[in-house]
Amino acid sequence: MLPVVLAGPLALAACSTGVPEQYTNETLGFQAIADQTQNAIGTRTAFARSQTQNEALSQEVRELVLGKTISADTAVQAALLNNKGLQAAYARAGLSAAEVWQQMTPENPVVSLGLFGIGAPELGLYRALESTIAVNLLDTRTRKQRIAVAKAQFQQAQLAAVQETLMLAGETRRAWINSVAAFERLSYLRKARETADASAELASQLGKTGALNKAGQAREFAFQAELAGQVARARLEASLAKEELTRLMGLWGGDARYYVPDALPALPRSLPRVASIEAAALQNRVDLKVAQIGLEAQARAFGLTDQTRLVTDLELIAGFEAERERQDGATHTDTRPQLELEFAIPIFDQGKARMRKAELSYMQAANQLAERAVNVRSEARSAELAYHASFEIAQHYRDVVLPLRKSIEEEGLLSYNGMITNTFELLTDLRDRLSSALQAANAKRDFWLAQANVNTAIYGGGAGSAALRDPGAEIASGGSPAH
Repeated sequence: MLPVVLAGPLALAACSTGVPEQYTNETLGFQAIADQTQNAIGTRTAFARSQTQNEALSQEVRELVLGKTISADTAVQAALLNNKGLQAAYARAGLSAAEVWQQMTPENPVVSLGLFGIGAPELGLYRALESTIAVNLLDTRTRKQRIAVAKAQFQQAQLAAVQETLMLAGETRRAWINSVAAFERLSYLRKARETADASAELASQLGKTGALNKAGQAREFAFQAELAGQVARARLEASLAKEELTRLMGLWGGDARYYVPDALPALPRSLPRVASIEAAALQNRVDLKVAQIGLEAQARAFGLTDQTRLVTDLELIAGFEAERERQDGATHTDTRPQLELEFAIPIFDQGKARMRKAELSYMQAANQLAERAVNVRSEARSAELAYHASFEIAQHYRDVVLPLRKSIEEEGLLSYNGMITNTFELLTDLRDRLSSALQAANAKRDFWLAQANVNTAIYGGGAGSAALRDPGAEIASGGSPAH
């Protein structure tokens, strides 16, 4: 029979709170991440926990993209289902849930048994039996605080997974925009090269007849050569932009056989104002929530450090010792209880250093949170400014510049038909119109990128604003030859 003295340690060891299902059930734990992602971007995500689930997701992605011309939404959906880096982020959140589960499970008591005087001739098997059970009292005393810290870290890990999901979605959407815009620029440059080829061929024929001097011919040939280099560069940029999109979607080999549209969607007719974007960002930004929970975790960790400032290890050891003796031909057993308390002697006060570290860690987290809030406001304002400014620029090209270029080309064609304008002037007008069309396409790309950045400024997952890029590969200016 177990001695009464062991009842206390066993009661302490038996104290165990039930672990909620959100920490033990992988599906339920991931659902909170999926719900927050769905609310922010309206796109489904998934966590594959077996080879069968991996294969099912891969097959779903193939059906979405293989051999098809994909939209931005399709690209984002494929990335959220197939990107392995995102799956690793979900696994990290699961590890954090397992840590809470582990903290909620009490430390196992340590039982020791000892036999002394083995093989004593007068007693047979042994002379004395000693048995003890050790329970870490400090573990029991600080379990509540440690569980609170682990829960805060789990919430932080969940929000970090949401943040990585939003970041991947934003990067994929921007990669799709850049890829489509690159192919659109390539198409304009190819049209410009056709006019350059025609101009060079005409210059060659006129040179043979003596109607165009060598300087005029060289001018047209140089323009043709420069434009050929720009087309080659644009082709490379388009291929690299599509490769980045392929990487984000997690595709390779035969699964990467998909297409993107030849041109970005047209600009909307009007652009509504974004209402209270700063307030929306402060309320919804996931990275801000991560910083807030990190501050709470630091506060809980500070309280735990305060409780363990002097004593870092405290164990209660209880048991009994049974000793046998042989007297008057009979064996007598003497059983005595044992009770020990073990702890580290705080000769060297390391607690002050731990307290200082805890205080500074809390201050660091508090200042990082304050800085993050300031940055979130600034990113929201910048995103809104870029959104409206880029629309106005793109609208200016669409409504003013391109109609003027078209009018110039039409008038030039009428003059050419009336034998007033020569062929070179007509080709120059056409090149200028294509150059303006290329700049308009770049402005349209910047608008769609700015629109994508508005969503990331509100919910997180990327830079809230992006500087407008240079117009890109511009058509080289060719001079009109003298006749």
